[in-house]
Amino acid sequence: MREALALAVLGVRGANPLVGAVAVGRDGEILATGYHRGAGTAHAEADAIANATRAGIDLAGATMFVTLEPCNHTGRTGPCAQAIIRAGVGRVVYAIDDPHRAAAGGAGTLRAAGVQVESGLLSDDAVELNERWLSAVRERRPFVTLHMAQTLDARIAADDGTSQWISCPESLADNHAIRSRIDAILVGTETVFVDNPRLTARDVNGDPLPYQPVRAVMGLRDVPENAAVRGTDGRFHHVRTQEPAAALAELFDLGTRHLMVEGGSRIIAAFLAAGLVDELIVYQAPTILGSGKGTVSDLGIRTLADAQHWEWDESGGGAVRLLGVDLRLHLRPAKPGPHDNVQPSEEGRH
Repeated sequence: MREALALAVLGVRGANPLVGAVAVGRDGEILATGYHRGAGTAHAEADAIANATRAGIDLAGATMFVTLEPCNHTGRTGPCAQAIIRAGVGRVVYAIDDPHRAAAGGAGTLRAAGVQVESGLLSDDAVELNERWLSAVRERRPFVTLHMAQTLDARIAADDGTSQWISCPESLADNHAIRSRIDAILVGTETVFVDNPRLTARDVNGDPLPYQPVRAVMGLRDVPENAAVRGTDGRFHHVRTQEPAAALAELFDLGTRHLMVEGGSRIIAAFLAAGLVDELIVYQAPTILGSGKGTVSDLGIRTLADAQHWEWDESGGGAVRLLGVDLRLHLRPAKPGPHDNVQPSEEGRH
């Protein structure tokens, strides 16, 4: 199970949880491994089974250790419980139950087919791995990724308003790769008026990628009819609120399970202050402005004791990576200590 947990960290956070799977033979030898790489890709169990098939390994009678209860529904991929049964796996040991109603029930399906099922092994570790995803499921809201692109002195624009491009081309490409796998991207109306962004997912040549997220704008002001964000594909949505929780509820009802918040500084601050950011991705450019617009507006924190705390997140390629001349920093909310005032919060696999 520890090997399955380590494999799970190789995946990317988002609408789906991080999940790893390890198939073991009767003699204790590892036969096949797998992990989930993100929404729309094979789940960990199916990945392990596919890897075994490619290697000519028969999993009949094997034990499969998996960090989350095998799913029981058909989304972008088929139900893992049925794949396990077809592979002839004789025993499944999983860490925690799937909290998502649409996907749960795999354990019962397996037992009905004669597969021995056990649960609870290293459950605390599995919960800690996906704590924020579990929170999003319970709260019926999207998993929220907050994106920042800033200078060394935490500026997102110069005094004259120029901001393109603070990030280097490699960081921009990475950001667009994230856009291509999320459900929706959100900015505030101020960003629309100042930057007129397209919010599309594009390749290195600037051409649209096959999948495009919903382009959402949050705020009370009307979005101009000629704003680039509106596009022509019908994938624009105006969220007429200034409250992050209300925006998430509305986008969730529209089918958004993974949202990326891109700014500006007031929207960033609003989501941080509400404790509604599940992961933070920062592109840190080796540039200093000394003045200009700060990345985060006032959070109302007046003393160090009330500061928000974050921890490095190794999932999806590592906590700190060099992209071109930029640093890409990946963090998640730290567990609150006894004196912390900001409380971090916690849907199914697609």
